[in-house]
Amino acid sequence: MDVFGKMMLALFIPALLVLLFTRITYNRYVALVLAIALIAASVYAGYTSPSIIFVIDAFSLTVGFWLASKLKK
Repeated sequence: MDVFGKMMLALFIPALLVLLFTRITYNRYVALVLAIALIAASVYAGYTSPSIIFVIDAFSLTVGFWLASKLKK
């Protein structure tokens, strides 16, 4: 996969993971930790090559956490 494809996936997938895990666990903090654990596992396995992907992942996790807090109310 090219770098642009990885950047697009990194922009949407972590936020969606946080939202999904929030709906499953009913706790946005647990959902954030689970999403971070999945991203850490993919980093450890070597699936994220450019370092800009880490920044995009962090931004997407933040957006997902914010959306989860808005949806919970």
